[in-house]
Amino acid sequence: MYKVDLNCDMGESFGLYELGNDEEMMKYISSANIACGFHGGDPHVMRKTVELAKNYNVGIGAHPGFPDLLGFGRRFMTCTPSEIKDYLLYQIGALREFCSAAEVRIQHCKPHGALFMKAAEDKELARAILETLHRMDPNMIIFALNQSEVMEEAIRMGVPVAKEVYADREHTESGSIVLTRKGTQIDDYDAMAERVVRMVKEQKVITFDQKDASIKAETVCIHGDTPGAPILAKKIVEALTKCGVEIVPINRII
Repeated sequence: MYKVDLNCDMGESFGLYELGNDEEMMKYISSANIACGFHGGDPHVMRKTVELAKNYNVGIGAHPGFPDLLGFGRRFMTCTPSEIKDYLLYQIGALREFCSAAEVRIQHCKPHGALFMKAAEDKELARAILETLHRMDPNMIIFALNQSEVMEEAIRMGVPVAKEVYADREHTESGSIVLTRKGTQIDDYDAMAERVVRMVKEQKVITFDQKDASIKAETVCIHGDTPGAPILAKKIVEALTKCGVEIVPINRII
C-alpha cells in the first residue's frame, strides 16, 4: 500500500499578526513544520501550535529560518556555517523545550524559505544543517528537495531524509521548486489534487515549463498561507484516500 506524509508550515503568526489557518489545516495534515521565531512565530504561538498538533496527533517538526522577520525568511543572507549552526541550535532548542513541556518529541526538521532553497544548492551549508541536526538528535528526519545537496549529503552522512514535493508550487526538472513570495491563486483544486496523486503513485510531475519530470514524493507540502489552502488540503486527502494512499506522519515512512 502506498503511504505519504502531508506537511504544512505552521505557527508563523506573531504578536498582533496572524498568518495562515493552522487549526483548519491541522485537520488534514500528518506533520506540522512549526516556526521557531526567526522568520515568524513567537513563544506563545509556538506553545499553542505544539499543543494543537498534539491534540490532532500530528507529527511535529522544527521550521527554522534565517534571522529575517521583516522579510519572512525569504531573503537570502550570507552566513558562515558556524553562524547557521548556532541559529539552528537556538531555534530548534526553543521548540524542543515547548515539546518537552507538552510531552511530545520533534520528529523532523524542515528549514524555511531562503535557508531551505540556499542549502539545496550549497553543499557546505547543507552539511552545516545536517551536522547540527545529527548532534541534536540522530533520529531527526530532514525534509529535502529531490536531487538537492541536502538530500545527497544526508544520504552520505546517514541522516534520515524525506524527499519533499509541493502541492501548491511549481517544480523544475531537477526536482527543485519555483520560490514565490506569496501563495499562488488556485483555479482548479481537483487538478492540483490529481497532480499530487500522480507524484505519489507514478513519481512524475509536469514542470513549470511543461516538461514531464521524474520525482519521488515521501512528504507533500501544502502551504497554509496559500489562498484556499484548507479546500486544497481536503481535496488532496480525498483524492489520495480514493486511490488507496494512506496518509501518515513521516516517521512511519522513513
